[in-house]
Amino acid sequence: MTDALSQSTTAENEPSIYLDADACPVKDTIYKVAERYNVPLFVVANAPMRIPSSSGLRAKLVVVPGAMDAADDWIAERAIPGDLVLTADIPLASRTVTNGIKTLDFRGREFTDASIGNALASREINAYLRALGEGGGGPPAFSTKDRGKFASLLDNVVSNLARHRGTNNA
Repeated sequence: MTDALSQSTTAENEPSIYLDADACPVKDTIYKVAERYNVPLFVVANAPMRIPSSSGLRAKLVVVPGAMDAADDWIAERAIPGDLVLTADIPLASRTVTNGIKTLDFRGREFTDASIGNALASREINAYLRALGEGGGGPPAFSTKDRGKFASLLDNVVSNLARHRGTNNA
């Protein structure tokens, strides 16, 4: 595991990426982009996982044991405007978007002030339907198109973050 973040201090205004890693299907893409742009990456999970060893990857695994939302809480408490949060968790996305933090899902969509309300409502409706025994078996399978859309958006957003180092308007 690379722990370059603890070996060097990050500048106070340096943007970071916070990855909600437990069910992330695109970790390898995230590692490559974080390394390419030399952006600190916090890989946050409920259990230990492997992070690739690379001298250029400034990644730190943060294991947050406990309640199911403990990793989400850790991210929400630390990410600030100018950072990037990567998650499929809609309640976490709601918390970060509300705090002015750019937030993407793993299918290449950005959560925004305009979209988060609909995402939360859809989540609640689907949970209600499942409780009634109605509804499908969850989201569609993760596709190659989803992977490509995410990779393109992530590269664009992280490139922008890297260009705006030292400022809080990334």
